[in-house]
Amino acid sequence: MNTAAKTGLYGAVLALAFTGAYGIGAVAEPLTGKTASAPHAAHKESNAMNHGDQHTAATPPLPGGLQISQDGYTLDLLTPRLAAGQVAPLRFAIRDEAGKAVTDYARAHDKDLHLIVASRDLNTFRHLHPTLGSDGTWSTPVDLPEAGDYRVFADFTPAGQGAKPLTLGADLPVAGPYQPRELPPQKATAEVDGYTVTLDGTLTAGKMTGLTLSVAKDGKPVTDLEPYLGAYGHLVALRAGDLAYLHVHPEGEPGDGATQPGPTISFMATAPTNGAYRLFLDFKHQGTVRTAAFTLPTTSRTTPEATTQHEEHTSTEHP
Repeated sequence: MNTAAKTGLYGAVLALAFTGAYGIGAVAEPLTGKTASAPHAAHKESNAMNHGDQHTAATPPLPGGLQISQDGYTLDLLTPRLAAGQVAPLRFAIRDEAGKAVTDYARAHDKDLHLIVASRDLNTFRHLHPTLGSDGTWSTPVDLPEAGDYRVFADFTPAGQGAKPLTLGADLPVAGPYQPRELPPQKATAEVDGYTVTLDGTLTAGKMTGLTLSVAKDGKPVTDLEPYLGAYGHLVALRAGDLAYLHVHPEGEPGDGATQPGPTISFMATAPTNGAYRLFLDFKHQGTVRTAAFTLPTTSRTTPEATTQHEEHTSTEHP
């Protein structure tokens, strides 16, 4: 997937309040650090506020992507269903309180809107960048390999002073023979197109912990990662079970004088609840965006040094 669009996804502090890396990848339309600069720091602060969710100290923020409507905006999915294994257009609109399609957005990471499509079993993942029509309708071709229940996430920020980032979600059925699959197992590395990505770190409910992703090719560290959507790496996290959504950003950015183009991408994360999370890291090298996917359960808060093993996943198709 050259500089093409790709798998996700920006979200809320949902189930994880990461302060560093947002992700996805694979060829074409993937299936699947240092001190943050001002733009990234501002966006991370918005994430920490759950992409605009209103809450108090006594009420934890609602994870992103669980609602079809929020803060006066609604995700109107104009494609009610798709067929497995067929390339077809996916169309939708973001509507305001008056029902009018929104046509003006605040640009974030080189795009006005990021679209994520994921299967409920988290084995299929796409990060797409649709095209906006003059009437406010977004559209993009999509090919989903297997039948089942999918979730569509629209990650955007409406234009206007004081507007907050939002992640809205809607269900999308995909017709065809359906065989449910288990969540991919936990492994420390992911292999994709000759690249090996290693994940080091843990997630602990209610406690911030560090995560580091290292990229190597043919056994050699990759030190010339290329910018993709304004960063060297992007991470999307979905919570198993309800697919609560989180899209965060790496610490630092290309050209800030401190952030190196690999081999590591570092970020901090806080899982608000115990459970298993599916992480999708996007990185670009030699003109192609690829995705490395991991399954990472939370560890006990009393054992912060707990296991750091994760799951292997290759690009946009299933293992």
